[in-house]
Amino acid sequence: MAEDGVKTSGCHESRLLIVGLGLIGGSLAAALRAVGFQGQIVACDPDEAEIARGIEMGLIDSGSTHLDEQVNDATMVVLAVPVLAMESVMASLAEALPNASADVVITDVGSTKATIRACAQRVFGRVPTNMVLGHPIAGSEKSGVAAANPRLYVDHKVILTPELNVDREALQRVRCLWEACGADVLEMDVERHDQVLARTSHLPHLLAFSLVDTLARQDERLDIFRYAAGGFRDFTRIAGSDPVMWRDIFIANKQAVLASLDDFEAGLSRLRHAVEAGDSDALIATFDRASHARHYFDSLLNKTSYQAEYHMQPQGKVTYRVQPGGQAQGRLRVPGDKSMSHRSIMLGALAEGVTEVKGFLEGEDSLATLQAFREMGVAIEGPHQGRVTIHGVGMHGLKAPAGPLYVGNSGTAMRLFSGLLAGQAFDSELTGDESLTKRPMGRVADPLRLMGATIDTAEGGRPPLKIHGGAKLKGIHYDMPMASAQVKSCLLLAGLYAEGETRVREPAPTRDHTERMLNGFGYAVSREGDTCWLKGGGKLTAGPIDVPSDISSATFFLVAAAITPGSDITLEHVGINPTRIGVINILTLMGANLALENEREVGGEPVADIRIRYAPLKGIDIPEEQVPLAIDEFPALFIAAANAEGVTRLRGAEELRVKESDRIQAMADGLAVLGVQHTVVDDGIDIVGNGDAQKASYGGGRVDSLGDHRIAMAFAISSLRASAEIVIEDCANVATSFPDFVELATRIGMGVSVEGAHE
Repeated sequence: MAEDGVKTSGCHESRLLIVGLGLIGGSLAAALRAVGFQGQIVACDPDEAEIARGIEMGLIDSGSTHLDEQVNDATMVVLAVPVLAMESVMASLAEALPNASADVVITDVGSTKATIRACAQRVFGRVPTNMVLGHPIAGSEKSGVAAANPRLYVDHKVILTPELNVDREALQRVRCLWEACGADVLEMDVERHDQVLARTSHLPHLLAFSLVDTLARQDERLDIFRYAAGGFRDFTRIAGSDPVMWRDIFIANKQAVLASLDDFEAGLSRLRHAVEAGDSDALIATFDRASHARHYFDSLLNKTSYQAEYHMQPQGKVTYRVQPGGQAQGRLRVPGDKSMSHRSIMLGALAEGVTEVKGFLEGEDSLATLQAFREMGVAIEGPHQGRVTIHGVGMHGLKAPAGPLYVGNSGTAMRLFSGLLAGQAFDSELTGDESLTKRPMGRVADPLRLMGATIDTAEGGRPPLKIHGGAKLKGIHYDMPMASAQVKSCLLLAGLYAEGETRVREPAPTRDHTERMLNGFGYAVSREGDTCWLKGGGKLTAGPIDVPSDISSATFFLVAAAITPGSDITLEHVGINPTRIGVINILTLMGANLALENEREVGGEPVADIRIRYAPLKGIDIPEEQVPLAIDEFPALFIAAANAEGVTRLRGAEELRVKESDRIQAMADGLAVLGVQHTVVDDGIDIVGNGDAQKASYGGGRVDSLGDHRIAMAFAISSLRASAEIVIEDCANVATSFPDFVELATRIGMGVSVEGAHE
């Protein structure tokens, strides 16, 4: 019977030969036994006692110290011997191989693939097509078959490094072998594998051996070890590993280990210099970068969400299951404004001095922006409960990142970064998650090229964006073809580095956070009518920022109260920037009972508490001039329309089709599932609502949010007027903008449960 958490074996080898019955080989046998593997398992090992112990433990059916005695009829051979013993074992195998099954597959478990590939080439003349090189990323300080652990590979990665001419069936059979043991199987080329493992496994072992040896040779070593804390134990635990095995690994993977050691010594030298010089900013920059990288590593190990994994598989799916009905009552403070959180980090990093930020949104998009600046050498403390301290480096103080800058799901970050990075002296690359790579970036790349920037995009003007540094930018006068705050902000940020004046004219008003915040940092931005402009060559001066609550996040609870009889919700400290209040204007036109209280100004941005109570809504023709002022709020407004008396018509909203999803079509598809009558047009939608508060406005069903956080949250609040349960798929990206959404929704009286998170 299979153990909990491990699937029944999908591996169907009739005779599996494991050469080397130590911890790795023994655990492979134990794992297969645990999942009901039906074939024979035999072994070869130079130690007769290990063979006897393996048989006694029930791990193998038979075995011996002679390889040729066990190869007969073998359908798969797993070489689990030390790296430096691999060539002699392969030579013995080559002689005995004619006695194996005609369809035999050979694989290995060595941790240095270039060395093992070279062994195969010397023994066989080339890597045979039925040989699949592999490496399970698992182990223990214990050794020998007695330490065999049937769960050693569960939820651990196994990296296969097949040659280009590998037999595809052989590759699939090796994949099935490891998946049967509960492993997560990946593929990469040999060189990449050896570089990655040198840095993440071999170098840490080398350092642990060195540190323990250094301390053990000191006179006071007994006191040192007696008083060492848990951190010392955790770091040096791996120094208890098999010395012979690690000697072989370091010799076999010498070049990659030396390269990683060079990088480490350079970093250590920088730290030593910072300590000697008392350079506080350099120390905090290094420690914060390391601290948050460690949190990211933790999130990958635990399969939780911190930032989407850079170049590996996508995050797991999250599903919301929302019960019909419920209440909408209470006082809430929703997270800080995402647009302003992005900009506070960007401008704070480029400013001279220290910027203190309060109310920072600790969502994944904003965290990705924060991490990107850490990777460019900016010292950033936090976030801690919405507080971030940024040690600015000045307009020209950013340093070239070691690799691509990852901005998660954030179109705002990618577009603003493209303008900022166009003026830097170094090359850079911007990448994002699967959703972001489908979104158009030509709208920023094209005008930046007019300014003199050199930018490469993927097909269709999509990410990743490769920006060539050192370009001499010149200011331009640009008439935007569409109203977009992201494009405007991108060009203004590039204009900071451009010669002369950069002017941007917008066809309709868009949010002006960038202009307001630049002025707040002492960089003059002028406006006249529909045009704003600035001159390049100035500087930014640090100052405090108090980020208001995000009106886009508040919108879901505004609509929740607007559609639910008996509701009364107050949302505190919400930003009511005139370029963002389209949702307030539209809800008011629909008849919502909405009032602004405690209006004030914080850091140049107007804020207020918003109280909203239920009142019957009526359908309207949404004024086109309000569309740019509510572009992110329309998914929630569509739900308001579905609960209003009569027809609500939206036009002039083509921009909605190129957000995280085609929001017009995605919402229309979901409304169709619920049974809401509607008609889609190219630039908008007509929605026929239910104005009867005495009955449910629509049914339930299963809705696909397409990974779009606003679609997911909009259908969650729709449940307040549904007659049946609504199941919303693909909701993981809600964490990008509103990590506390489910908690706050539950607090006001909604019934939301989450499935798939942290599984």
